[in-house]
Amino acid sequence: MHSQGQAPRPSNLQGVPATDDEIREKYLERAIRELNAFSRELQACPHCPRGQLMPVLGSGHPQADIFLIKHSARPSEVEEGVAFYGRTGNALMKSLKRLAIDPLAVYGTLCVKCPVSDPALADPACVARLVEELAIIAPKIVVVMGPDALAVVNSELEIPLARPLVSSPGELQRLTPSIEALYVPSIDEALDEEGAKREFWSAFRVLGQWWADLPPY
Repeated sequence: MHSQGQAPRPSNLQGVPATDDEIREKYLERAIRELNAFSRELQACPHCPRGQLMPVLGSGHPQADIFLIKHSARPSEVEEGVAFYGRTGNALMKSLKRLAIDPLAVYGTLCVKCPVSDPALADPACVARLVEELAIIAPKIVVVMGPDALAVVNSELEIPLARPLVSSPGELQRLTPSIEALYVPSIDEALDEEGAKREFWSAFRVLGQWWADLPPY
C-alpha cells in the first residue's frame, strides 16, 4: 500500500526485458531458434534428388547486417554442408579484412542449397524459402553474387515490397524500403581468373564504404 500522495513505483514484470541489451538479447535468441528450425526443415526436405547428401546451409551471425547470396555450392561446400566454405570462404574473409568489415556482421547463404548435380534440378519451392531465411536474419544490405543469383532474386522470390535489381556491379540499390542491395560478379568465378578477380573486387569494395558509413547502434 502506498501512502497518500505518493506515486506508485513502476513494477518490472517478470520476464519482460527492461534494458536495450536485454531486448537485443531476446531478439537474438529468437533469431537463433528460428534459424535452427529453418535448418532442420531443410535437412528433412525430401523434394530435391540429393540422395544421401545433406543440404548446404547458410553460415554466419543470425542477426547480420550483411547478407551474402550466391547461386549454388562448390564441392568443398557440399562436403562440409556449409556455404562459403573452402577457397570461396577464404577469398571472402580476405576481402572482408581488406575492407575492415567485421566478419561477425556477415551471413552467407545459397539460392540452391540442395547439392544436386545440376542446380536446375532443385525444387523451386525449396529455392523460394530463401525469403524465409532473409526474414529471419533481417539484414541491412543484401549482396547478390553473380547473374544466376540475381535471376533468382528478381524472378523466383516473393520478397515483400521488393524492387527488381539491375545487373550493375558496384552500384548500391534499394531492394526493399528497409534493405539495400549490391550486385557483384560471382566470387566463385573470380578465384582463378585474374580479370574476373579484378571485376569482383572493383564491385565488392563498395561494401567497405557502405560499412564505414553505417551509423553506430
